[in-house]
Amino acid sequence: MHILIVDDVPENIQVAMNILKEGEHTFSFATRGGEALTIIEREAAQLDLVLLDIMMPDVDGYSVCQSVKENPATSAIPIIFLSAKSNVDALSKCFALGAVDYITKPFHAEELLARVKTHTELYRAKKLLQQSNIELSTKIKFEHRRLSSELEDNQKEMIAMLAGLMESASDETGQHIYRVSEISALLAHYHPALSADDVEVVRHAAPMHDIGKMMVPYEILHKPGRYTEEEFQQMQEHPAHAYKLLGGSGRQLIRAAATIAHEHHEKWNGKGYPRGLQGEEIHIYGRIVALADVFDALSHARSYKDAWSIEKVVAYIEDHNGTQFDPELVNIFVEHLDEFRAITHQ
Repeated sequence: MHILIVDDVPENIQVAMNILKEGEHTFSFATRGGEALTIIEREAAQLDLVLLDIMMPDVDGYSVCQSVKENPATSAIPIIFLSAKSNVDALSKCFALGAVDYITKPFHAEELLARVKTHTELYRAKKLLQQSNIELSTKIKFEHRRLSSELEDNQKEMIAMLAGLMESASDETGQHIYRVSEISALLAHYHPALSADDVEVVRHAAPMHDIGKMMVPYEILHKPGRYTEEEFQQMQEHPAHAYKLLGGSGRQLIRAAATIAHEHHEKWNGKGYPRGLQGEEIHIYGRIVALADVFDALSHARSYKDAWSIEKVVAYIEDHNGTQFDPELVNIFVEHLDEFRAITHQ
């Protein structure tokens, strides 16, 4: 145990050291308050106790104690006052400043040894407990991150499985699902209000945008010709079906997928479906996937249509800027068109 002894009388320091050396302690010492504060700041990590006189020149023991306790780096170091003062006011002031004990001079060797042993062992125990708490907290944080990562991986795996099921059950192709995911992530990447975390959420949730089509009758979903009005109404129900399927989840990726599936057919001017949301009433994830889905769908052939040229697709998107699509997203799309075009060729 390392102890700092502070007393303006060197003989008192020597007496205390002679008594305490039986306990295999190491020592620092100071004869002035200012000197003591310098040593405490320098040796804070090694100090286990300060034995502090009250009456000293320049800076008295009260001021030293107050400075030590006000400094977060030294406030935990225990201080025992050693003083010839034995009145109640002095005693009360010492404890009020944060001292752990008070020994009146002249002191008995047994008393000094016993009190020093008690407080140094208590301080060491507190430091060990604090270190154990830090280690436990670190382990808990690591375990939380591990479990969160595992849960997120499980969500991603489940989304991939559902996307695969959707591919087999609907008119969506795996390539379209992949491209919509990458186009959406790129739009999110360039959006000034979205973070890197948002980009990854959009990337992994976007493949679920048409999961509700699994609840649309097969003969309607795969009809080669135009829909009747009744059939089109049934097709328009797939966002609501998706939300019923996914909306009850408390998991981030699944919640995002539910929002995207529910809102990616809404339009900026409020004339979309299923709820007729308008402008920023539509979640940014839904607005992103709405543009990504249309861009990729128009750029590739389907059973009921030929692929459009990239120029025709871009013209369509620009013509529907502010009506079907979010103007800010259209600007991002046009500004980085070469990057989006590259994804459509994958």
